[in-house]
Parts: sequence; C-alpha cells; structure tokens
Amino acid sequence: MQRHDTWSGEALVAAKRGRTVSVVIPARDEEPSVAHVVAGVREQWVERVGLVDEVVVIDSDSRDATAEVARAAGAIVFSAKDIRPDLGPGEGKGEALWKALHVVSGEVLVFLDADLVEWGPHFVSGLLGPLLTDDAVHLVKAVYDRPMLGPSGGEAEAGGRVTELVARPLLALHWPQLAGLVQPLSGEWAIRRAVFERCSVPMGYGVEIAAVIDIAERYGSDAIAQVDLERRTHRHHQHDTLGPMAVQVLAAGESRLGWRTPDRRADHVTLVQFDRTAAGFVPNVRHPNIGERPPAWSTPGYRGRRDDEQTGGRSWH
Repeated sequence: MQRHDTWSGEALVAAKRGRTVSVVIPARDEEPSVAHVVAGVREQWVERVGLVDEVVVIDSDSRDATAEVARAAGAIVFSAKDIRPDLGPGEGKGEALWKALHVVSGEVLVFLDADLVEWGPHFVSGLLGPLLTDDAVHLVKAVYDRPMLGPSGGEAEAGGRVTELVARPLLALHWPQLAGLVQPLSGEWAIRRAVFERCSVPMGYGVEIAAVIDIAERYGSDAIAQVDLERRTHRHHQHDTLGPMAVQVLAAGESRLGWRTPDRRADHVTLVQFDRTAAGFVPNVRHPNIGERPPAWSTPGYRGRRDDEQTGGRSWH
C-alpha cells in the first residue's frame, strides 16, 4: 500500500504521456456538498496543475439544486436519465458510473462521491498515482480513516458497516485472495476506461464489489492497488437504508458466483424491514435494484475506446 503523497502533481502530469483523465462525480440530492468537491478538484488539478482534463457530474434525478450548483462550480453536468435513453431506464450509483462511460472523454477515470465533508484534492492525485506510473495496475481503491458524521455533524461512530458485515465476509468465503483489501466498498476509486467498459456493472451499490472481483478474476489481485488518503467523512446514513445497500452487494457477489434464484425478478428484489409505530411493528417494503448493465463496449452505438489488446478482447459476465 502506498500513501497519497508518494507522487507530486508535476510528476503525474509527466506520467500522463498524453493520456486524458476524467473525474466523475455521481450525485443525487447533494446540493450542500457537491459544489465543494467540484471546485476543489477543478482549482487544484484542472486550473493549477493540468492533471485532470474534465470534471463531470452525473446527476441521478435530484430533487434539489444539485445540477445547478455543480454546473456553477465548473462541472460538466449530465442527467443520468438523459444519457442513452434508448438503452432503457435504470437507477442507482452504478447506473450513473456506467452512463458516464457514454459521455466522458478520459482514458483514465477517477470516481469521487458527492457527499464528502472532510476530504482533500489529494484524493485525485493519490488515486491516479498507481495507474499513471504502473501499467500492471488497472484499478486503484482508496483507503482512509472514515469516521461517520451524525445528523448534528459530530462523529457518531466508525463508518463501513456494510463493509464489515457483508462485503468482507463475502470475500472471505468466496474470494480469499482479496482479503487484503482494506475498504473494498470505498466510493473513491480509479480505473482504466478500457477495462471498465468491458465490465458488467451493477446499477446500484454493488458496483464497487463487482469491480474488485472482476478485475481480480481477469488480471489477478495484483492488478488492484490501494492508496492511503488518510481521512474521509461523509453524511450519516440511517441504519434502515443500509439494508438495500447490503442486498445490492450480495446480489453482485451472487451474480459473479453464477447463482440464480428462479423466482427472483430480473432487476429488483423485495426487502421487508420493520418500523416501530404506536400500533406495533409495521412493514417497510423496499425494492432494491439488483439489475446489471452489460459491458458498455457491447452496447449499440457506443463510442468509447476499444482497446482489445489491453483487455484481451473479452467481456465478463
């Protein structure tokens, strides 16, 4: 594992060797924080150093002014539902990242969450370091201390609950070669476009676990690098919202194991949780999206890069 300060911005600009870099920020109702993330990346890496070529926000049906404030901060903003509507509707974080492949220009992609509260522009250079300096690396995962902020803004507890209760046990059972990943579900990661466009992509929160499994199975676990970014905080998620996330992580793992449940709908599953009310326990029914998009390169009209030599000319799953 390397630290984010292993590489200077100037050294990474030289290491680009003509390649282009896109920073992609998926966002849904992130008006309070998205502009800060966009502005921080643009000021340091677009305007001052020239390491990043574009900052793109993929807005997923926000009900607030996420798109407007992101655009005002200097991002190129796309609505996820308006990108390739001919390919059918979809929803979720993975959907936003998959849709980004159809509109961004970069050969190297850096993904940052939009709800970051405590972070730094060094997230970008740290994630890019291994990809720009080592051709054997195809995916870079962020590692950090991640205290979780409660509704009042104070530290509530350590984050990573779905990681510890779902993702890490899943990897231990079926992909022990990935046991060394500190944060397999970290929302900050970077990947070569020619690799990501060959991946089947879960539409929801299964996108991160799918990426590490797919890259490890195709290239070996050594193709995944980890970089210590020190500290990251984001806004609090209520415990009952973690259930759908966990379902999506498990579904992505099951898909890669080849498991299929005959009575399961193709794109959603019913999750029943319970809320305590004055009348007793009342069902709270959710329908997490567990569908996956096919490799982007295989979709009709895709205009991305097709580097058959680098990816071996094969798609996955």
